[in-house]
Amino acid sequence: MAVMIKDLATVNAELQEQKDRVDNVDFKMVTFSLAGKDYGVDIMNVKEIAKAEKFTYVPNAASFVRGVYNLRGDIIPIIDLRTFFHLPVDAKVDGQENMLILRIGDRVYGTIVDKIDKVVGINSSTIQPPHPIFGDINIKFISGVVEKQGDLYIILDVVRIFTQNEDEKQKPRAAIQEVSGESYLVPPPVAGPDAEHRAVVTDSALGFIKDSLAALKQFTVSPLNDAWLRKRFREWADLHTDAEAQLRNVQDADDFLSVFYSPNTGTFWEDEYSYQVKGILPNMRSNNIQVWNLGCGKGYETFSLACILKSRYPGGHIKIWANDNDILSISSAPNMIFDLDDVPEFIRSFMVRGKNGYSFNQEIKDSILFEYHDILNGNQIPEVDIIIARDFLSFISLQDQEKVIAEFSEKLKKGGLVILGKNEQLPVDDWQPVAKDPVSAFVRN
Repeated sequence: MAVMIKDLATVNAELQEQKDRVDNVDFKMVTFSLAGKDYGVDIMNVKEIAKAEKFTYVPNAASFVRGVYNLRGDIIPIIDLRTFFHLPVDAKVDGQENMLILRIGDRVYGTIVDKIDKVVGINSSTIQPPHPIFGDINIKFISGVVEKQGDLYIILDVVRIFTQNEDEKQKPRAAIQEVSGESYLVPPPVAGPDAEHRAVVTDSALGFIKDSLAALKQFTVSPLNDAWLRKRFREWADLHTDAEAQLRNVQDADDFLSVFYSPNTGTFWEDEYSYQVKGILPNMRSNNIQVWNLGCGKGYETFSLACILKSRYPGGHIKIWANDNDILSISSAPNMIFDLDDVPEFIRSFMVRGKNGYSFNQEIKDSILFEYHDILNGNQIPEVDIIIARDFLSFISLQDQEKVIAEFSEKLKKGGLVILGKNEQLPVDDWQPVAKDPVSAFVRN
């Protein structure tokens, strides 16, 4: 009888130990389904969940790479786990895909699944090793299986999935390609593609550049700057591999755009550039010269312009409406103080010395009206002789570009001049170029 009691106590102790082990949750996973089976991913690797329907195509990528996606300004690669594991893909009625956004080390990936379920907590000791019975997925990508309340979950090793080992990189059947900074095995390219195929690939890559610039820098590609973009893309592609040519982050976008901007952006115009601007200014029919300066920033451009105009039209009554949506810059612009050594030669004769340094004389200050304005919500200014909008239009939407250019036509007097950024151009049907690089200027046809 004593033996029976001891055996029963042992059984009870084992049952209690098992219960304690199950109740002690030390591992949580986000569960989801693929092709009717339940899977889990360590919650520590899950950044967030999301829904999306539009992804930017990446040329020559593997079939499981759906493209890239703009996640609040970060361009991340999107991997369809169903295609990756050769599983059937259900058609989406509304086009929306369920995504798990994963963080693996310092990198972020988007993964498409059929359905995202819930967070499940388990004790890690209950996880069993994978078994070849789970033949839908290569066993090397499974870290274990676990049962919870009658449901069986396959736990994926996402670190293994998104980390290419050296053996894979040596395989001749495939090449390593980067998508938004990440490496994937992709099929070898088709030998000897014809010209039409190469053109499609090039256009796709160029389309990705356009989308990346819009997402990372709010740079809108349009007829205004398309010629520059295509020229820059050819230069960029010559200097980078196919993988490196993609814009993966803000730094890449900044590097791509580094040669776009006009000379002396954010500073006083240098003597040489000012001389070129002065050389294209037209003869005026009136002594009242009115100018609209969009996106004037801290005022360096506007002060440079005012000095050029005073030099070109010494007897003219000059008025410049200078607008910008940076309220701190526009507020401080009228009262800036300078060291004379930091001022270009052509500007110095328009400055006076004060207690704390040099500032512009009263005539120059009186010629400028600095105003906070976002430009896009109507502009109460009269007709003007000159419009300065260097590099401004390229950083607003296509619709706003068209709206502002139409306003140029309304505000500009007959024979008036528009000066844009050095790599921007107005439609040739409506505008005639009168100068280009480094001064891009136009008059109305």
